[in-house]
Amino acid sequence: MSSYHLDAKRLLCPLPVIKTQNQIKKLSPGDILEVSCTDPGVVHDIPAWCRINGHKVLEIFDSPLEIIIRIQV
Repeated sequence: MSSYHLDAKRLLCPLPVIKTQNQIKKLSPGDILEVSCTDPGVVHDIPAWCRINGHKVLEIFDSPLEIIIRIQV
């Protein structure tokens, strides 16, 4: 199991979801992807995408400057 980071800051929907999808395709089951975003829509969009595609959202950190979503592949 490895951990990876994806910087999706300053990107608007649907780009954070698309970049997350593209990065997860390169990872192995059990890997962790931490996605940093600034678009508030990702709080709903990325977890919905994860549910549809069988990935697990471990944590969501939502601060005024940045949203960080940790996903297990």
